[in-house]
Amino acid sequence: MSNPLRPALVLLVALTAVTGLAYPLAVTGLAGAIFPAEAAGSLIERDGRIVGSALIGQSFTGAGFFHGRPSATTAPDPADAGKTVPAPYNAANSMGSNLGPTSAALAERVRADLDRLKAENPGRPVPVDLVTTSGSGLDPDLSPEAALFQVPRVARARNLPEDAVRGLVAAQVRGRTLGLLGEPRVNVLALNLALDDLAAAGARR
Repeated sequence: MSNPLRPALVLLVALTAVTGLAYPLAVTGLAGAIFPAEAAGSLIERDGRIVGSALIGQSFTGAGFFHGRPSATTAPDPADAGKTVPAPYNAANSMGSNLGPTSAALAERVRADLDRLKAENPGRPVPVDLVTTSGSGLDPDLSPEAALFQVPRVARARNLPEDAVRGLVAAQVRGRTLGLLGEPRVNVLALNLALDDLAAAGARR
């Protein structure tokens, strides 16, 4: 009677080699050859230094920068490991908020954001993505409307003409993928880097 252990072990080793080593290495190598930037994490460099990824949002808070969507990601509380504290755009803990439409805390946060944004740009409707979080908490993009809403504040803080900043936003708008998927969007990090370039060019004049 043959021993069933040997073929089982051979099959285990073979499948491990194929699915655990050969296939991942082949896919990684192919992705690196065809899409080198994307395979490396879509990293963005400035002056030889990596400043972020086009796929992960960052927290911009200064008046002279475009702000991204609110982020509900958290991190362990340094003072109490059993608790968490807000940590916007924490890529190690991608998550959305579990607060529902009946949550008083959610309503209070949205109301406070709305009041702040209405004071910032009176008379204009506030785009919904400026007061709502994404499912991942890491969304790097804004709708063109949300970026344009911030133009007056950014232009004042940077001492730039509004038309110039508005044109900058328009130049950064990316259309639907393949003309069909998703919505037109603006990458917040790329927009802020372009804004820095525009401000620097204005300062040199």
